[in-house]
Amino acid sequence: MAVTPRVLGIVLAGGEGKRLMPLTADRAKPAVPFGGAYRLIDFVLSNMANAGYRRIAVLTQYKSHSLDRHIATAWRQSSMFGDFVAPVPAQQRLGPRWYTGSADAIFQSLNLINDDRPDYVVVFGADHVYRMDPAQMVQQHIDSGAAVTVAGIRQPRAEAHQFGVIEVADDGLHIARFLEKPTDPPAVPGSPDESYVSMGNYVFSTQALIDVLTEDAADDSSMHDMGGNIIPTLTKAGEACVYDFADNVVPGATERDRGYWRDVGTIEAYHEAHMDLVSVHPVFNLYNARWPILTAHPQLPPAKFVEGGTAHETIIGAGSIVAGAHVRSSVLAEDVHVLEGAYVEGSIIMPGVRIGRGAVVRRAILDKNVVVPAGAKIGIDLDQDRARYSVSDSGIVTIGKGRTVIL
Repeated sequence: MAVTPRVLGIVLAGGEGKRLMPLTADRAKPAVPFGGAYRLIDFVLSNMANAGYRRIAVLTQYKSHSLDRHIATAWRQSSMFGDFVAPVPAQQRLGPRWYTGSADAIFQSLNLINDDRPDYVVVFGADHVYRMDPAQMVQQHIDSGAAVTVAGIRQPRAEAHQFGVIEVADDGLHIARFLEKPTDPPAVPGSPDESYVSMGNYVFSTQALIDVLTEDAADDSSMHDMGGNIIPTLTKAGEACVYDFADNVVPGATERDRGYWRDVGTIEAYHEAHMDLVSVHPVFNLYNARWPILTAHPQLPPAKFVEGGTAHETIIGAGSIVAGAHVRSSVLAEDVHVLEGAYVEGSIIMPGVRIGRGAVVRRAILDKNVVVPAGAKIGIDLDQDRARYSVSDSGIVTIGKGRTVIL
């Protein structure tokens, strides 16, 4: 009988998420709500849990309270089999300093690996929206005998400078070069308008990870970054392979949403990813029961529509009430009230928001507990909005947590 390899999951969840301001003004990026019911970190944790990897350390650093609380309440695991999802703050085990990079975060947390003694370590990022079975990537890694395997996905070459870019060797498996955010990304052979970018997901053989982190920690010139230092080092040694995300098969995936992956690192990307959810045949399907996105749902009554309230191509969370109002192409989280005559379109409305009578909200993101008074208008006069709120280049108005809209 084949022996199941012992796998430890490490989720890198310490990023500040500056480009998502003001949504990250009071929380870490992985704790940002998404899809009306989830936090961004729920996607990577669901992928690991659905694959059977349920011993997971989540490395945190910036503004981690809401993230820690979410993990503690939503991701409690049975102790019977030693399963856990545990937030691990910067512990300063190596002196009075915080993490200086993603590689340093793991190096400072090597006690987790030494205590667990896994055969392989799965290191994934915490802030992407996608479905993936990491067990298939682990199996390819085992078969290849590599020190590290990097998950890669094709993206438009014009956008690839935002990511680590993979140049694949002639065998189609080994990585010839790994370039962190290059100004001139190399194209995929035979496809000049595409580049092969890193998803920020890695599988390491344990001893190889320990060795390369130890070597990197002793290098004062290093930025101690996974994509900037660790992967290039193993690439130069000929020990890095690529895993093609297109080969990953997730149970229940549709042809339309298979291979979906979004880096929601900007307000525009965050908004677009939400719009991918709400069509009749969504680009990303939240309703795949064979590979569910898991979280803890609030104890609230069902959503309610009264006084002729309507919603089209919209997700409505528990406890929300649409009373004589109209909502279109939007995502409303739990406990949102939209009152008589109000109109909401192309917007993301987070928990506890109140939208008054006759108000208009168009192409906006309203963070938790925002109050929109009766008759207020958001997303109509962008010059006026820019003087008061955060407005992206494409005209998406974002209002931070707990604010009251100015009439």
